[in-house]
Amino acid sequence: MDDDVLAFNGLRPRLQKIAYRMLGSVAEAEDIVQDVWLRWHATAREAIDNAEAWLVAVTTRMSIDRLRAAKIQREHYAGIWLPEPEMTEFPATPEEATERADDVSVAFLVLLERLTPDARAAFLLREVFDADYDEVARAIGKTEAACRQLVSRAKAQLRDDRPRSEVPRETHLRLLRTFVQALQRGDFHAINALLAEDAKLIGDGGGKVQSFPEPMAGGQRIAQLFYASHRRYGDELSVKLVMLNGQWALLRFIEGELESAQSFETDGERIVRIHVQRNPDKLARIAAAHANG
Repeated sequence: MDDDVLAFNGLRPRLQKIAYRMLGSVAEAEDIVQDVWLRWHATAREAIDNAEAWLVAVTTRMSIDRLRAAKIQREHYAGIWLPEPEMTEFPATPEEATERADDVSVAFLVLLERLTPDARAAFLLREVFDADYDEVARAIGKTEAACRQLVSRAKAQLRDDRPRSEVPRETHLRLLRTFVQALQRGDFHAINALLAEDAKLIGDGGGKVQSFPEPMAGGQRIAQLFYASHRRYGDELSVKLVMLNGQWALLRFIEGELESAQSFETDGERIVRIHVQRNPDKLARIAAAHANG
């Protein structure tokens, strides 16, 4: 393996992370990284002063272009668009757990959809990947002053809906385990007690499976939905705790087939928001990895 391949492979995880956070799609992020590899392979090395800066810049610009096209397509998306969930391994350290939960959660990726492609790129490079402003400027082709303004405006846009305090990973897991037990018993009152009164459930069916065209609001209504599923499917319904997007989440199986991936936001005491991915195209990778339920 030559030095160019080694250099690229060493940076591939970083490039994949940038592209995924830009696009909210594992498949599209992998396409971007593959295109970057082809461009890297075809570019004369003497023309590149800094391999990492060059690769990050190309990945960022290609992601911006792809996101511009994607935003147009998402305007015509059937129902609510949610990002493709990403399988993640158990964090090695508490610091890594906090880092992942902060910058790659489904809730965070949904918030990022509010930003323009340029603002999203500038914000991610600066706030998530700790790039200096001169690096951000080179990556997105703008002045440092313009990048500072983009990041400042992005932070203001996202500030109100970002969690004010982080819930410890152990607390989040304990709450989900209690929720799973309530689901398995079909205990409506226990399910309802774990949901905030103003909880919301947001689902993505992609027009391929049934889902709600608008968020479902109200803890009791959401509890009734989960309870109805238990009554309908009984023992044919099962759930599994997994790590998705750096946080504990649930996979729900019906008759052994993956039906949904569910990500949860909590306040440490109750569940306040649930993102339910049901689009089979966005579940394909996870379904293949958990084929036996």
